[in-house]
Amino acid sequence: MMAVVAAATAIFTLSSCDSLNDERIPYAEVRLTFTTEGVWNIYGVAGATSSRRYIKSEHIPTDFPYTALDQTGWGGLLVVCDIMGDPQVYDLSCPVEMRRDVRIYIPADEVHARCPQCESTYEVFTNYGVPLSGPAARNGYALKRYHVVYGGPAEYLVITR
Repeated sequence: MMAVVAAATAIFTLSSCDSLNDERIPYAEVRLTFTTEGVWNIYGVAGATSSRRYIKSEHIPTDFPYTALDQTGWGGLLVVCDIMGDPQVYDLSCPVEMRRDVRIYIPADEVHARCPQCESTYEVFTNYGVPLSGPAARNGYALKRYHVVYGGPAEYLVITR
């Protein structure tokens, strides 16, 4: 019975991805550079289901070496390590609220991101920002995703639009 429920959930999730809207967050520049593997090891995310927030205007994390070129999107960046160990990046702004100051967070002892205002929840570790509950799920509003690329000799990892 559990296999049937899991299969039905997977089919529903995959078929509903076409109707998801991840473009509700207003355009904002995104560029966050980790210059070396050492900087990534200190400030990045490692291990399945780990996460970190980056908000340049508020100096979060406080000792991150932001440069003049770094930009952290509309509401900030949520960087997570997915279950395969790969970094994934989302805008912190809730796509329902569409405000810079209403930011999703991952509650302690939970594995889904949540909006403090509308209480929508999102899958960030396995299903790329898909809404799970609340107004976001009813309207098909997914989290805004950004790209992670491995840089050249002077850049270990870069997050871009």
